[in-house]
Order: sequence, then C-alpha cells, then structure tokens
Amino acid sequence: MSSGAGPQAAPAPAPAPAPADAAPALPPDRFRWITDPLDHWAAAAPERTAAADPLAVRSYAGLQAEVEALAALFRAERVGAGDRVLILLENCLAGAAAILAAGRLRAWAVPLNARLSAREVDAIRAHCRPRVSLYTAGVSPEAAAHAARHGAGTRPALEPLGAVLAVGGEAAPEPAAEGPAMQVAALIYTTGTTAAPKGVMLTHDNLMFIAGRSSQQRGVTAADRVYDVLPMSHVFGLSSVLLGSLYQGARLDLVPRFEPKAVARALAEDGVTVFQGVPQMYARLIAGVGRGATLPAPKLRYISAGGAPLEPDLKARVEALWSLPLHNGYGLTETSPTVSTTEPGRPAVDESTGPPLPDVEVRIAGPAGEALPAEAVGEIWVRGRLVMKGYYRDPAQTAAAVTPEGWFRTGDLGRLTAGGELYVVGRLKELIIRSGFNVYPPEVEAVVASHPQVALAAVLGRKVPGNEEVVAFVQPPPGGAIDLAALRAFVAPRLAPYKRPSDYVVLAELPASATGKLLKHKLRDLL
Repeated sequence: MSSGAGPQAAPAPAPAPAPADAAPALPPDRFRWITDPLDHWAAAAPERTAAADPLAVRSYAGLQAEVEALAALFRAERVGAGDRVLILLENCLAGAAAILAAGRLRAWAVPLNARLSAREVDAIRAHCRPRVSLYTAGVSPEAAAHAARHGAGTRPALEPLGAVLAVGGEAAPEPAAEGPAMQVAALIYTTGTTAAPKGVMLTHDNLMFIAGRSSQQRGVTAADRVYDVLPMSHVFGLSSVLLGSLYQGARLDLVPRFEPKAVARALAEDGVTVFQGVPQMYARLIAGVGRGATLPAPKLRYISAGGAPLEPDLKARVEALWSLPLHNGYGLTETSPTVSTTEPGRPAVDESTGPPLPDVEVRIAGPAGEALPAEAVGEIWVRGRLVMKGYYRDPAQTAAAVTPEGWFRTGDLGRLTAGGELYVVGRLKELIIRSGFNVYPPEVEAVVASHPQVALAAVLGRKVPGNEEVVAFVQPPPGGAIDLAALRAFVAPRLAPYKRPSDYVVLAELPASATGKLLKHKLRDLL
C-alpha cells in the first residue's frame, strides 16, 4: 500500500450482478443475537441448505437441530451464561454449530485454530479457563491430537459431527449481561505484531453489526453459495463469512483448509458465487494456474481480500483472471473486524480499502489525538458498535487501547482522502525512519512484490549506528528463483533512494498464520 499517488491504474472490472433469483437482502439491524439469523431462516426456509462440510450437509432446520443438541450437551455439563467454551477447530459443521450453541446459552465461544502448537493452545486454555472444550477431530488430525492430549471423549450428540469433548475444571463464569451490546459472544485470541496472545472480547452486538453491514455491502442474498475457507477461529471468517452468510440465508461450503486445486474445482463446478480470502490465498491460486492462464468460475460474482495488505500487482492479476473487481478492506480483531471496504458499485483501481462502513467513525489522529486533515498521515482511530468490549482479564491494555470517548487506537498508520477513502500505509511501530525520512513498509513491499520473480515480500527496519536500514524479505513462486541483481535494477527507478532496500533476504516461504497474515515478528529474529 502506498501513501502517495502512483501511476494511473487500469480501470477495475465491472462488478457482477447478484444472482437473478436473489431476494432483497435483509436490513443490517434485523438481528440482535448471533443465533437469531439461524432461527429466522429455520422458520422461513427450513429445507434450504445452510452449510456443508466434507462429512455432511445440513439444511437450516437441520443446523438448528444440531445447535439445539449441542446446547443441551453443554448445558448437561453445567455450561451457562458467562462460561467459556473452547473450540479447537478447522472449518466444519461441528465448529459452526458449537459457536452458535455457546451463543444460545450466552456462553463465550473461544474458537482456536487447531493447527496451533500444543504450547500455544495450552497457554490460551489456561488463560480463558473453559468449562468444556470441543475438538473437530473428524476433519482435523491436529484437533484430534489436541483432543487426545486433553483426554477428550465421544458423546452421542457429537458422533454425527465427528467431534469429541473434554470437560474442564471448576471455571468461574463471568457476569452475564442483559443485552447483546454487553454480552460477550466470542473470545478471539490474537497475536497481533508480537508473540504474546491477547483475548479480544466481542459481543453479540459487535458480531451482528458486522454480519449485517458487511453482508449487505457484498450484496449477499439467499441465492448465494459462499466458499468458506477463511478460518472461523479468525474474526474475518467468523463475523463476515460465517455469520454474514447465515444473516442473509445463503449456503456455506465449510472448507477445513485451503488447497488451490480444491478451490479451482469448486469454483468451476459447484456454482460458488462468493469467495473471500487473504492475499496469500490469491497468490497461491495465481501461482497454481500460471500467468495468462484461466481459472473457470462461471457463477462467481464477488471476490474480496482482507486480513493483510493487498499489493496492487496481485490485485491486477486476480482481476484479470476472472474479469471481476477484487475488493479490498481494512479491519482488526478488535473491530470485529471490518472498518472499511470498497463498494461493489465503485470498485477501487488502486490499494484503497474503501470508505468506512455505515455507522463507523474513523479519525486520522495526530500525536495528541487531534483529527488531522484530509491526506495527512496519522494513526487510524475507530469508533462505533464494532469496537470490542475489551481484552479479557487485562484492564490495563484495554485502557491503553480504547480512549474514554470510545475511540480504538489501531496502531496503524493511514490517511483519508477528501472523498472519504481510507488508505493504510503501515504500522505505527513498523515505521522506518531512514536518514530522517519516513519509510512506510507497505509502499516498498508493493513495489518489490510487483517484480515477476517475487511472490511475496515483507519489509522491516534494521537499526544501524545513527540510522535505520530497509530490509526486504522475499519469497519466490513455487519452483522459481530470484535474481537479486535484476530485482535491485527493477526497484531502483520505482522508489526514492531512501526507500530502496539495503538488503534482500530470500526465503522459500515467509512465515504466516493460518489466515495468511505475515508474521513479521518471526522475521525480526533474522535481521
């Protein structure tokens, strides 16, 4: 992403229309609790397919019955309002039903990616102190391994879903709240830019606010079929994809893990209309088909990227692949997550993340918290119903992140145009000051990654006596190699001298989370 004006980009492809048999989208404030959409569609269209995974297919009435059975099981294990329900999962019906069942009881769902290490899982488990833990062993060998370590066992209600359950110790419930604005629905653990996880408390109102507005923004209707490979353990996959699709009565294809060949087949054969991913997923799809090749997707009408910066070269290549605009957005776990997104009616031609969602306030703040004028670069502050309740068991960090007036300090640097478009230019803590000049890593990353031999790039600052250097970590395409001399020659005319990397480090694969978010804190160890 760049903070300055670049060359005029080619016009974005026109957005595809909604399916011909689409009914109007439901309004954004139709539902209050995360189980409300399921109950609505189970009554209005009980036989319509709600979700499918590699093990089974469920109608809306069938998914509702599954949720009720799980809620009864949890209740039998003394789960009530304010208790934590740990869910070690990869995307599947069991994981979705467990999240909704916890919500039904006003318990807190704690979805965790099953591919976390034993050390990471056990640290989070110790922090959140769950009443019960559910493991989606049927679709995930990693979940099965965690289940075995924790002594999980089968239950009749879980056998059709391929899940197992472990009962925790004497976990004290948190106080229950009367309304959805204060009652926590999900506790999402995030690593942020450090290795230390934090538990983000998101309320029913947080999640329904985003599910309603993001689904309406995408034009999702009951006629859509959504390919759901973004992990439900991540807030993007939870609120925008899972709950946003259920909000409008769409069908979800729950996919445990991203496999380019499986995605290609589903797009070509299954009638998928909506695909949301992170940039690294699109990069792998592009690498799989090669430049200039096609990837049939006859029903696809909407694609978007989030969770990590979207580089202009990758955006252009994806748009050429399907003749669709690749929508971009910006969000954080603490904002449930979507702050801004490009609009189907006016797709961006560059790295804009679009205007803020309706009813979301964004301020570009100066050092004292003052609002800066249009085009000025400052810290992005966010306020509205999307902002988290706080960090679990950490009032000091909560107070540091959220002002008394309700503004969430994101730690990201950005600018707002006069027309209200938000551009994210980097992390406040990752700003590189070289020879007195500000260097924003995403701007350098976008240029480096536009070289045909570079699949991904990550830029960090390295302290040297009296200064900082720019270091670029680069990943070649599968089976490819990078000519560093040619890369330097390519970058030189495209960046001012102070922005050019002093050093390039070639890695076979850059470290990334399960959602494709680059883990820059792991690269710092290599500086």
